[in-house]
Amino acid sequence: MPSRKPAVYFIFITLILDVLGIGLIIPVLPRLVESFAHYDIVTASRLYGALGALYALMQFVCAPIIGSLSDRFGRRKVILVSLFASAIDYGILVLAPNITWLFIGRILTGITGANFSAAMAYIADVSPPEKRAANFGLMGAAFGIGFIIGPALGGLLGQHGIFGIPALRAPFAVAGVLTLLNWIYGCFVLPESLAPENRSPFSWARSNPIGAFRAFRSHPAAIQLAITYFLLHLAHQVFPATWVLYTEYRYKWNPFQTGLSLAVVGFVVAIVQGGLTRVVVAKFGEKKTILTGMTIATIAYVCYGLAHAGWMVYLILCFGALGGVTMPTVQSVVSRQVGADEQGRLQGALMSLASVTGILGPLILTSLFSYFIQPNAPAHLPGMPYFFSAVLVLAALFAMRHALRRITLLPPKSGAPPTPA
Repeated sequence: MPSRKPAVYFIFITLILDVLGIGLIIPVLPRLVESFAHYDIVTASRLYGALGALYALMQFVCAPIIGSLSDRFGRRKVILVSLFASAIDYGILVLAPNITWLFIGRILTGITGANFSAAMAYIADVSPPEKRAANFGLMGAAFGIGFIIGPALGGLLGQHGIFGIPALRAPFAVAGVLTLLNWIYGCFVLPESLAPENRSPFSWARSNPIGAFRAFRSHPAAIQLAITYFLLHLAHQVFPATWVLYTEYRYKWNPFQTGLSLAVVGFVVAIVQGGLTRVVVAKFGEKKTILTGMTIATIAYVCYGLAHAGWMVYLILCFGALGGVTMPTVQSVVSRQVGADEQGRLQGALMSLASVTGILGPLILTSLFSYFIQPNAPAHLPGMPYFFSAVLVLAALFAMRHALRRITLLPPKSGAPPTPA
């Protein structure tokens, strides 16, 4: 097995490039859908929700397969094959002549995007238990850095285009090139993380979406944690599902303004998950970190729904980012519930859970948004999706408090051993 520290940073750089490609297209994809829907925002909202749900459905089906394949053949091969296929998918999206081809492209992108389960298993492979929260937070920082550059650049390209490529297609072209460079980078510098003695046979029975959840069956504490994980992810779906549509409708933001706001999101997430998570967990322990983070997230979602001016969003972003300490800490706790030979399967199951939220979230949240902006709505509440997310986090908070009675958490670093919460 490669040394731990270099391996973590290799996958860190790989994820930055991967997320950068994804971040590029976020400011323009809803607007491309609008162009196919003749700029009817209600229809476009529903189509965009269907696109997001279909993308997540592909991840739901494929994530456990990819996770189990990585348990059998190693993380490196699976990650590299998925990256190469992603570059091809972006090429299809550049050329999509109508909404049907856009749906085909998103199906393929959803399949290849399931490689995050292998990447998260990679981190679990090379991280000792006491450093997993910090390293999962570092991966959150990779997402943050990718989203600092990606959406801002995507918004700029979405305004002006590049090399004669139409503005709404240019981010897809650049994303494809970056993903290809990511693949080349990985071919040369990404070492294998899974030792031969920790590999397990591939099984279709446990690699189908339902079979993947059997990873939780023999670990009751993991089931309760998975419920929390599910609710938090479902709440978070409000951002990819409605952010561009919401800010365009409510604040009249253009692609560059939307991309700039997402870049700020990336910046604060990188700070919180890359540095603050390890400090907070070490100082306050996992229990206080998780519960406080959820409380902050609940307040932030309510504030997003109430904000009537665009400048307010930036203040809420900075405050709400503090809630980002929750997810890597929860993920670390879940990963400690299984052995080294099941990490890929577990991460695949978690990815499937996240994908279920990606199926339900866009459908529910864009429907709420489109319904409450229609002229015949009982009340004009464009912020309704954010209020709904606040309720979901509250439910996750109650589920987590129940789960904490049955698991052992890492306390503040005081020299004492972990004690049951």
